[in-house]
Amino acid sequence: MFAMLANPAAFTEGLAGGEPEPGLVSNAANGTPASRFLQAELELNAHLRRLSFSEPVRYVYNPLDYAWDTHRCYVEKYCLPGQRVLFLGMNPGPFGMAQTGVPFGEVRSVVDWLKILGEVGRPDEEHPKRRITGLSCTQSEVSGARFWGFFRKLCGEPTRFFQHCFVHNLCPLIFMSATGKNLTPPELPAAEREALLSLCDSALCQVVQALNVSMVIGVGRVAEQRARRALSAAGVDVRVEGIMHPSPRNPLANKGWEGVARAKLEELGVLSLLSSS
Repeated sequence: MFAMLANPAAFTEGLAGGEPEPGLVSNAANGTPASRFLQAELELNAHLRRLSFSEPVRYVYNPLDYAWDTHRCYVEKYCLPGQRVLFLGMNPGPFGMAQTGVPFGEVRSVVDWLKILGEVGRPDEEHPKRRITGLSCTQSEVSGARFWGFFRKLCGEPTRFFQHCFVHNLCPLIFMSATGKNLTPPELPAAEREALLSLCDSALCQVVQALNVSMVIGVGRVAEQRARRALSAAGVDVRVEGIMHPSPRNPLANKGWEGVARAKLEELGVLSLLSSS
């Protein structure tokens, strides 16, 4: 069954013209948001494998490969019918989704609040300073801790948040330099960046239509702008808004990200959907 898929490559080989594992295609097309979402991601993965990257990129990790087990757990548990809001990040952080397979996936939030289970493997090539230790990772990702910590306080239980919302990253890849420095997609060479993001844009349009959300909220200006441009160009009728990114690189976020996020979500009419009070 599609829900039991442990190796994403098995499905994408089928998309490329080979024979997929029995039952995968029929279950992927069964109409559930989770199955449609996973199919879109697997199709994106098949395209991303054909890309190559030059300096300053030396290492590329794809948690949708080696952390597929936990990622699939997240999607199947929380990608539900009736969700109207899609929070959209840009790409994984080295101590977040890169370790857990979950967007903004700070380990303690993923394990203790979201209750995600599964095995996390390792990429083929790892930077010695950026090892993947999965759900055993002891380093906290500040952005993820702020993001999920805010919604934990606001909602109480994950079911309240995911009744209305889902969280996704535009790009599933994480890039590192020779020193292990995290490189965001805007820092890639222009031609490589556009080849990458054009594929991610197409996948985003597919995801938004498959999930039938009415609002996309970019977490950070880059994600917001990219989503607005991609969805508008594709003629996808969806409202695109944005909230401040919780990154510690952002001085304003360090002065009180939760207050800024709360005010913006209230302005957008989302806060009332999520508050447990």
